[in-house]
Amino acid sequence: MRYLALTLALVIACTGTLQASTNTKDPELRYTESQSRTAVEIIEKLSTRHYRKLSLDDNLSSAYLDKLLETLDPGKAYFYASDVNKFEKNRKKFDDFFKSGDLSIGYQIYGLYRDRVANRLDSIIAELEDPETKFDFTRDEALDNDRENAAWPKDKAEADELWRQRVKAAVLSLKLSGKTVAEAKTTLIRRYKNQANRLAQQDGEDVFETLINALTLLYDPHTNYLSPRTLENFNINMSLSLEGIGAVLQTEDEFTKIVRLVAAGPAEKSGQIKPSDKILAVGQGKDGEMVDVVGWRLDEVVQLIRGEPSTVVRLQIQPANEDATGVKIVSITRERVKLEEQAAKKAVFELKRGDETYRLGVIDVPAFYLDFEAYRQRDPNFKSTTRDVRRLLFELEQEKVDGIILDLRNNGGGSLQEATTLTDLFIDQGPVVQIRQSNETISRYHRSRERAMYRGPLLVLINRLSASASEIFAGAIQDYGRGIIVGSQSFGKGTVQSLTGLQEGQLKITESKFYRVSGDSTQHRGVIPDITLPNLIDDTEVGESAYDNALPWDKIHPVAHDRYFDISNFMAQINPAHEKRVVANPDFNFLADQMQLMNELKQKKTLSLNESQRLKEKAQLDARNLAAENMRRKAKGEEPYASIEALKEANDAENEQALSGPIQIDTEKDSLLLEAGEILADFIVTQREESANKIANFN
Repeated sequence: MRYLALTLALVIACTGTLQASTNTKDPELRYTESQSRTAVEIIEKLSTRHYRKLSLDDNLSSAYLDKLLETLDPGKAYFYASDVNKFEKNRKKFDDFFKSGDLSIGYQIYGLYRDRVANRLDSIIAELEDPETKFDFTRDEALDNDRENAAWPKDKAEADELWRQRVKAAVLSLKLSGKTVAEAKTTLIRRYKNQANRLAQQDGEDVFETLINALTLLYDPHTNYLSPRTLENFNINMSLSLEGIGAVLQTEDEFTKIVRLVAAGPAEKSGQIKPSDKILAVGQGKDGEMVDVVGWRLDEVVQLIRGEPSTVVRLQIQPANEDATGVKIVSITRERVKLEEQAAKKAVFELKRGDETYRLGVIDVPAFYLDFEAYRQRDPNFKSTTRDVRRLLFELEQEKVDGIILDLRNNGGGSLQEATTLTDLFIDQGPVVQIRQSNETISRYHRSRERAMYRGPLLVLINRLSASASEIFAGAIQDYGRGIIVGSQSFGKGTVQSLTGLQEGQLKITESKFYRVSGDSTQHRGVIPDITLPNLIDDTEVGESAYDNALPWDKIHPVAHDRYFDISNFMAQINPAHEKRVVANPDFNFLADQMQLMNELKQKKTLSLNESQRLKEKAQLDARNLAAENMRRKAKGEEPYASIEALKEANDAENEQALSGPIQIDTEKDSLLLEAGEILADFIVTQREESANKIANFN
């Protein structure tokens, strides 16, 4: 980093370079002296404060060019191979450019990209507006969907052919969703004109944010630069009485994708939106026009989705396990996620085995919440996860339960303080989590302070969307041998970020990592359950390991801690019984079929542009889904559905019923929860047998 001491002087001296326009078609695409200084400041902060120690050298410069091209043109549809060859001459120079605050080459690349996009949009719009343009959907051809591994188009002619197929695919998808070809063309003309208008509105600030974030993403996926405009929009949204749907979104190619749902939020309560679903259009009110948002910037999509509380927003959704023919409209009422709706809740169900009946308590914890303001004001009745769970534990013990399931599925985390104090309720005094800073200092002050409130049999249920604070709690329970962890591998979010001010905007930077008392990081790997249950969330699409450049899993020294049970000793009895039940369980067989179908669809790398073939594929998919559902119903002694339409109507009715009241713990139909109960009952039996053996041996 020997250049850093010189950079400020170089920035001041390079005024001529700073003002150089990089796009002759639009002279506004230029960077300022302030942005140049900000770039140098960001380089310094990444160098000194980021957890991952990377050298800004030729290797990182090479990776930067790849990331920038991936950011701008992920589908390899705008740049030509000849363009990329020209970029190659600067492949190992970006480190020097950044150190000196010289952003001109990045702006030139962006300028060429913007020109190519503008020209392509003009061409597509003209073609669609031409009444002579026809589409032959009887021809046998297919669009290659796997553009990530494709070569760059060698020239304009090859790019033209790619776009001919893309436009044809878009028209066919709209036609299969019920539009005429004329209506599909009108929709696409509107879509591409909107994209052209937004492209024309871009300025140097947009370019700067894109160029810098292509660099920060090389450090890790959670480090990013927020421009003044991005910050302003965020602050405005936070200060106005605007609400959303309770979903975390991200951009993937030209689509807006659901990453995860906020616990007890409108989207989760609808039951019709899942992670990895794509949002194609947004409509206001019950009958407002659906605005096509394909190709929109993420912040613009968010602005459409947010609105006044208690108003309706309609989303056109393409489910993750469907092609374009499976598009549906979901109506959601905007509302703020109330703390009481995220509050932990309980239920009790009985499990009969021969003459024995087990009463099992369930505590659902949707989030690790804490009313910080009430807590700061020393309000004795402040709301928190720990306070609510403590009360529920007391009530369940009064109800004489034999064991407790703590359900952390879909719990994306929250307060670190609550993760540690909740652990207090289940273990005696001892460490809960370790935190290592970027300077390698380790804090072990997050300790359980009190004796355990509940000492009975415990099972913790997790899934791929259990993240951050959920992983700290589940990891501690596993390390202490305090209970069995059941479900699927958790998210793997084990890093901590902070915001730091800059001359322009702010930098969110990863500065530390969480480690369990065993020394294992929760980062990337998450928590591996003792017993795995089926998971319909694609872990190659959702989770920390799905991100490029995610910080890796690693291990530090463990800290001394108690072991209540050696859980592995119980697995010899519990696992065979679990596997035997699963083989004979209709719900688990159905889940296995759905997982196989999801994987098959994922492996499909081409999209047919033949209408008859697409209709055939849709009919086959519907028939398979109907057969799988009816096989499950038959095995459970229920009436089969006569058609796929009847199945969809039943699902819609079930979702409507769920929306009619608060979210309840389903102890009748939740097959994963019910199997967790069976596992907990086995755990109770083996614990009792072990205790009896110890007493016999003692005597």
